[in-house]
Amino acid sequence: MPAQPGQITIPERLAGTVRAEQGEAAPALLAELPGRFAEHLGRWGLVLERIAEPGGRSSLIGYVHREDDLAPAVLKATPAGSDQEHAALRQWAGRGAVLLLDADPAAGILLLERLHGDIPLRSLAEAKAMLEAAGLLQRLWVEPGASHPFTPLADRVAERAELLRARRDLAPEAAPLIDEALETAGALLAGATEQHLLHGDFHHGKVLAADRSPWLAVSPRPLVGERAYDLARLVRDRLDTLAGSPGPRGATRRRITQLADAVDLDPDRVRGWALFRGADAGLAALAAGDRATAELCLEFTGWL
Repeated sequence: MPAQPGQITIPERLAGTVRAEQGEAAPALLAELPGRFAEHLGRWGLVLERIAEPGGRSSLIGYVHREDDLAPAVLKATPAGSDQEHAALRQWAGRGAVLLLDADPAAGILLLERLHGDIPLRSLAEAKAMLEAAGLLQRLWVEPGASHPFTPLADRVAERAELLRARRDLAPEAAPLIDEALETAGALLAGATEQHLLHGDFHHGKVLAADRSPWLAVSPRPLVGERAYDLARLVRDRLDTLAGSPGPRGATRRRITQLADAVDLDPDRVRGWALFRGADAGLAALAAGDRATAELCLEFTGWL
């Protein structure tokens, strides 16, 4: 018998994210999500095994199998819609990323190949994980096509820059750093010439072990733009480890150089995007009330 909406619970991690991001709309979005999830179990002939706990921060994840052949899969439901994720996964067609099996984009529902959700790339030692990550990114950076549906990098940066300005007063002591980040992003966009499909949120937690390939990327927030932007989020990975290293400023610069060299990119452009994205992450954490993360991100930004 298919699972009923009342049997599907929303993990608290997801509920917290929806409340923080959607404000007054959150209760309605959370209330209708189990019904939408259950509807697609029946529509696609799926049996729910369990809901992933603590699960993702932005999606309801269910481990499922098909009724007819017992093939394992994952059903993913996004409260505010899946945006362009399905289009990116379809374009990659399993090359470097999780395979899309079916999709209802209007409902924010994706049916995905099942990976090993409990084995992320960060389970490897840092040096090995960074090497694997760099190689995987190069498989994802493809031409987007003439009529692609993906958000231009300039639009995403404009959106984040507006938020940075609006949140600037949350950290008055970091105002010079915020100003530098905004100025740097503007200069980078002015000099950008590349048009690649980007993952948009690539880090060790968004890469999982798989059966048909050692590692595959999941949960993209796709963009079209220059590759250095994608690499910049990876620079900030394992930030607590970086902060605890002897001479974190030098360690950060070495990480940038090593990653940029691995994919043949200009380390100055990687550093610039890491500066902008670090400042953005710091003020976003402050706005969400997470002061510890905010202070670490802003400290990292200062190293750059």
